Amino acid sequence: MSTAVQTPTPARRPLRPARMVLHLFLAAVAVGWLFPILWAVLTSLRSYEYTAANGYVSLGGWTFDNYVTAWQTAEFGKHFLNSAYITVPAVLLTLFLASMVAFVIARFSWKTNIVLLGLFTAANLLPQQALLIPLFRLFTQVPLPAFMSDSELLYDSYWGLILVNVAFQCGFCVFVLSNYMKALPRELYEAAMVDGASIWRQYWQVTMPLCRPALAALATLEVTWIYNEFFWATVLMRSGDKFPVTSSLNNLRGEFFTDNNLVSAGSVLVAIPTLVVFFLLQKQFVRGLTLGASKG
Repeated sequence: MSTAVQTPTPARRPLRPARMVLHLFLAAVAVGWLFPILWAVLTSLRSYEYTAANGYVSLGGWTFDNYVTAWQTAEFGKHFLNSAYITVPAVLLTLFLASMVAFVIARFSWKTNIVLLGLFTAANLLPQQALLIPLFRLFTQVPLPAFMSDSELLYDSYWGLILVNVAFQCGFCVFVLSNYMKALPRELYEAAMVDGASIWRQYWQVTMPLCRPALAALATLEVTWIYNEFFWATVLMRSGDKFPVTSSLNNLRGEFFTDNNLVSAGSVLVAIPTLVVFFLLQKQFVRGLTLGASKG
């Protein structure tokens, strides 16, 4: 008769005062980060009439009418598609171009590598507002074919917003991917060269599959940043039916007063796609950050 081997249970660490203070601090930070979101959800589920009579620091007046009204008033269905037209190509183009530049910086030992990396990274250090007037004038003078833009200009077109987002986001992606690719073993490329692989095959078939965690992490961040972009859409767009969903929140503001309950409902609707993308890529996002930290 065999006896089961009992593994000793690890002893719990004593809860020291310093550790208790750390847990309390982290809990307070978590509550501080979650409070605006929870408050927006709570406000969106209450009627304006009830909050006007009883104040926002009260409970009652529950309703889902704010979501229905916000969806119809702001025409979110159309503007969600506009955001998709801008976000999806911009993210794919940013990751593709940034990965190519990062591959050159990480794979080849040129004297200009640091200069090239600094050139791309410097775009993130320049305030976007400083380029407002030059870019506005440029966009109003660059022509496009009629099938690409109704205005036949880069201004007031999806292509303009795609190019602006790609230009400002490439620097960060190049910086992250180049550091990630430098940690890959050089023996992989030497073996690929022995097998007769070209530079393109080394990039596409050797490097890119190994960079999937980093690309997934960057894709999650880029979708969030480009989707939530508000500044350039209001500057480089004039047609209301082309505005992305974040800019369409202006349609919920009244001329003489603003229904904060309605705006909260619209904000919650706008935030749903980014939450869906994060939860779908959550494992890859955490894995990419972890591998990047351990290899850096």
